[in-house]
Amino acid sequence: MSDSGNDSTHDDDHVYLSLAEGHDDGGDARWAFGTGFEDPLYGVDTTVPAGVDAGELAATCVELADDALVSAQRLAQWCTRAPELEEEVALANIGLDLLGQARLLYARAGQVDGTGRDEDAYAYLRDAGDFRNVTLAELPNGDFAFSVVRLLVLSSWRLAHFERLAAHRDPVLAAIAAKGVKELTYHRQYAAEWAVRLGDGTDESHRRMRTALDQVAPYIDELFTAYDVRGEVVAVLRQVTEAAGLSMPRFEPARGAGRDGQHTGHLAPLLAELQSVARAHPEATW
Repeated sequence: MSDSGNDSTHDDDHVYLSLAEGHDDGGDARWAFGTGFEDPLYGVDTTVPAGVDAGELAATCVELADDALVSAQRLAQWCTRAPELEEEVALANIGLDLLGQARLLYARAGQVDGTGRDEDAYAYLRDAGDFRNVTLAELPNGDFAFSVVRLLVLSSWRLAHFERLAAHRDPVLAAIAAKGVKELTYHRQYAAEWAVRLGDGTDESHRRMRTALDQVAPYIDELFTAYDVRGEVVAVLRQVTEAAGLSMPRFEPARGAGRDGQHTGHLAPLLAELQSVARAHPEATW
C-alpha cells in the first residue's frame, strides 16, 4: 500500500497509538476488530469542547462510521474473488483502513452521545434500521467495474469531507479526519487508476465501466444532501472519466435515504453476516 495511508510520523498519530500498540493492563479483547486494546482513543482528551453540540458530533461520527463499516464489509467480500491476488490484497487493505476509521468514529460517538456504548455495540448490536450509512455503500458488489466506480465515488466524496473535518472544532474528530485523509487519498488514487485502465482498455472493459457509471449515478446525489462537497467530487469524476474515455454520469434526484435509516433490502443480510458470531456469543472475548 502507498505510504500515503501509513505515514506514522505526524503529530496526530497519538490518536492512533492504541491501534498499533498493545496494552498489558488486562483489557478485554474486542469481537469486531480483534485488537485486545483497552480503548481506541486511549490517552486522548475526549472532553467535548465548548461550543460543540455533543448530539450533532455523535451523529456525524456514527454516520461516517457506518459508511466505513458497511463499505469495508463489501470490500471484504472480494477476498478470493478479485481478478488478481494483488488486487485482492489491495482491496482488503483499503477495507482495513475503513475499519480503523469506523472504530475510532464509533468510539468517539460513544464518548459524547451519553450512552457509554463502545465500538462493538455500534457495529454488532444495532439492526439495519439503526444504521445511517449512505445507500451506495450497501449495494451488492456487482462486477469489478461496479466496485471500482463505487470506490472512486465514495473515496472522492469521503476525502473531500474529511479534508474539511480536519479543521473541526472537536480535536478528536479533527485528528481522526486528518489521519483518514492520508488513507483516503490512496483509496481514491487506486480507484482512479483502475477506472482509467478499464475505461481505456478493451471494448468489453469500456462497456462494463459505462454500465457501472450508469448503475452508480442514481445514488450519487444522496451523498450531497448533508455535506457541501459537490464541486470537489464532480471535478474528480470529470477528470477521471475524461482520462478513461468515458462521459460523466448524469446525476439524478437522490435515490435512497440511508441517513434517515431507510435502506435497501441488501443491508440486513450484510449485517446478519457481519454480526452473526458476536450476537451468538454476546460479551465473549478472545
